[in-house]
Amino acid sequence: MPINWGFWMDPFREFDRLQQELDRLMEMTRPFVPIRSVATGTFPVINIGETNDNILVYIFAPGVDLEKIDLSIEGNLLSISGERDASKALKVEKVEPERFYRQERFSGRFTRVVSLPESIDPNQVEASYQNGIIKVKIAKKEEKKPRRIQVKAN
Repeated sequence: MPINWGFWMDPFREFDRLQQELDRLMEMTRPFVPIRSVATGTFPVINIGETNDNILVYIFAPGVDLEKIDLSIEGNLLSISGERDASKALKVEKVEPERFYRQERFSGRFTRVVSLPESIDPNQVEASYQNGIIKVKIAKKEEKKPRRIQVKAN
């Protein structure tokens, strides 16, 4: 004779309730940490992409004085360092807070080193800045670029 669980004894409902309780406990014991490829709070945030001819690095550095940023490339390592003063963003307000309950934008020095593909030519680098984003364009070595092969009919 099969067991009739009925409405009041649904085992899946109990698993859902248990999962909710575990989630609530986890939220209470540690701060939320989103899944990221780098540690939380890593600054500046970057995106790296490529075209057939270039490697493109986008460095998102809002609020950083361009004069306080230093970019260098050695081999296939791009170093980004500088300083950010987050209090400048608050100077536009007429009343500044006496204390913060949460402060996610830091002030101070930062350094970040990222590894780039071996195919780059460190002698052919250009950098530009617009709206808080630094775009670094690094040419690929000629021998590393993909070469199109034409097929001839006989």
